Amino acid sequence: MEPDRVRVIFLGGIGEVGKNMTVVEYGEDIIVVDVGLGFPEEEMLGIDLLLPDTTYLQDKKDRIRGIFITHGHEDHIGALAYLLPGLGNPPIYATRLTLGLIGVKLKEARLFDAATLIELDPDSDAAVEAGAFRVEPFRVCHSIPDAVGFGITSPAGLLVFTGDFKFDQTPVDGRQTDFAKLADLSRRRPLALISDCVHVETPGVTPSERTLEPTFERVIDAAPRRIFVATFASLISRVQQILDIAALYGRKVAPVGRSIEKNVDMAVQLGYLHPPEGTLIGQHEASYLPDDEIIYVVTGSQGEPMAVLSRIANRDHRTIQVGEGDTVVISASPIPGNETSVLRIIDNLFRQGANVIYGATDKVHVSGHASQEELKLMLNLVRPEYVVPFHGEYRHLALYARLAESVGVPPENVIRAGLGAVLEFGPGFGAVVGEVPAGHVYVDGVTIGDVSDVVIRDRQTLARDGVLFVTVTVDRQTGAVLAGPDIVSRGFVYERNAEALLGAAKGRVRDALSLNGAGDHAADWSYLNRKIKEAASAYIWEQTRRRPMILPLVVEA
Repeated sequence: MEPDRVRVIFLGGIGEVGKNMTVVEYGEDIIVVDVGLGFPEEEMLGIDLLLPDTTYLQDKKDRIRGIFITHGHEDHIGALAYLLPGLGNPPIYATRLTLGLIGVKLKEARLFDAATLIELDPDSDAAVEAGAFRVEPFRVCHSIPDAVGFGITSPAGLLVFTGDFKFDQTPVDGRQTDFAKLADLSRRRPLALISDCVHVETPGVTPSERTLEPTFERVIDAAPRRIFVATFASLISRVQQILDIAALYGRKVAPVGRSIEKNVDMAVQLGYLHPPEGTLIGQHEASYLPDDEIIYVVTGSQGEPMAVLSRIANRDHRTIQVGEGDTVVISASPIPGNETSVLRIIDNLFRQGANVIYGATDKVHVSGHASQEELKLMLNLVRPEYVVPFHGEYRHLALYARLAESVGVPPENVIRAGLGAVLEFGPGFGAVVGEVPAGHVYVDGVTIGDVSDVVIRDRQTLARDGVLFVTVTVDRQTGAVLAGPDIVSRGFVYERNAEALLGAAKGRVRDALSLNGAGDHAADWSYLNRKIKEAASAYIWEQTRRRPMILPLVVEA
C-alpha cells in the first residue's frame, strides 16, 4: 500500500444485501465498520445464517483499533456474537440504543463481560481517535432510531460512510439527518463517499415512517378481535407507533418473542421507547383481557421457522392460536430469499380464518432506505471525489453508477467493487487494487464454518435428484462378488414402483464388476467404489435422465 493511501476492503454487504462488514486500513492501523449477518438463500439448504469471512483479519487482530457500528439491525450487528472473540475483542463504538441492542446479543452469547462497549454521541462535536483514524459519527434517519453514518479521516484523506439512510423529515423519534455535519464534511473535500444504494430502483423520495400511522389507525379501529403485528425485533420506532395508536383505541400491547421482549425492555430502560401509561403489558396479562382490547407485537416477519408468527401459523405455539376475526399485520418487506417462507405463513394464517394485511394489500411498511432523489441529494451534499455504491446487489450498484453520473460525477470516478475487493484512495487516486478472501461462512445449528460450498452442493443434489445406496459384499482375497448388489433409494424413486429399474441397475453393476476383473485379485476398495458409481450412474442416466447421488458401500468378507 502506498504511504499516502487508505485502503477500504469489503468483507460483506457489497454485491449482496446483508452481511455488512467493511475494513478500513492505513499503515498498521485498522478499523471495522459493521459486523452483520445475512440470511440464506433458498438453495442453501439447512443453513440458518451467513457470516462474513474474516480470514483476512485473522493475523491482524492486534492492529484492529475499534469496531464502529452504524445501527442496530441484524445485517449490521448480528455477527458480533459469532465473530467478536476471533477478532481479538476490540472496542465496539456505537450510539446508545445500538449498544443496548448489541448488549442483548452479547449477553445471550455470554460475551458481554469480555466486551468493551463505548457510546458515541452524534450530537456532539466529539470524534474518536482510533490509531491513524479520526472517526466522526453523524446522525441519519433510518427505520430504527439512533442510526449514524461516519466521517473517517486518515492521513490520506476523508472517507464518508452513509450507513443505511433516508431523508425522513418527520421521523418517529424526532431526530432528523444532520445536514449541518454533512455540509461540514463536504467542505473538507472528501476522497470518497461510500453510499447505501439498495433502494436505487425506486424513483422519488422514500415515504416517512409517519405515513404508516393512518393505516394502523384504520386497521386497529376496524379489527373486531385480537390484532397481531409482526415486525423486526429491533424496529423500536414501529413498536412506539403501535403503542401510541393502541392507547388511542383503548388497547393494550404485549410483545411476544424472546428477542422483541428483551429489546423492548432495553429500549424502555434507556428511554428510547415511551409507552403511554398502562399500555405496555406482558403476554400472561394479555391472556386475561377481552379479545378486542389486545394487540400482540410478535417476531417472525421474515418467515423464520422458530419465530412466534411461524409457530402460530403452523398451530405450534404453546399458548396462542389465531382464528376467525383475528387480524394479522405483517409490517415488514421480505428480505430477498425469504419471500417463499413469508407467503407460506400468510397462506396458513388465512386458512385459519385470520384477516392478513401485508405489503401487497395495504401500506403497512415503508423502506428505511433512500430512493433516487435522496441518493442524489446525498451526492450533492457531500460532493466527493470518488463514489462507491454499497449495501446492494449488482444491479443496484450498476443503477447507482448511472444515477451518480446524472448529477455530474465522472464515470471513471464511480467505483463498482465486489466482495473481497481492496480499494485504495489518496489525493487524486481511487481504484480497486486487489482482492482478499471473502464469501460466506455458514451457520448450521450450533456449528459455524463446518459446512462448506461442497456440502451445500451435495444437499442441493440430494434435494433435486435423491440418493441411491449400492451395497456389495466381496471376497477380501479374490474380490469376487459374494452378495448383492443391493440398491436402496431415498428421494429418487419409490422402490415398489421401480422394481424393474432398480433390478436392471443391480444387473448393470454386477456385470461391470465381473467384466472388469473382480474375482481374480484381492479386493481394491477404491477400484470397486469407482466401478459401482460409474455403472449405476450411467444406467440411471440412460433410463431416467436424472443424476441421483450414488453412495457405494463395499463390505469385505
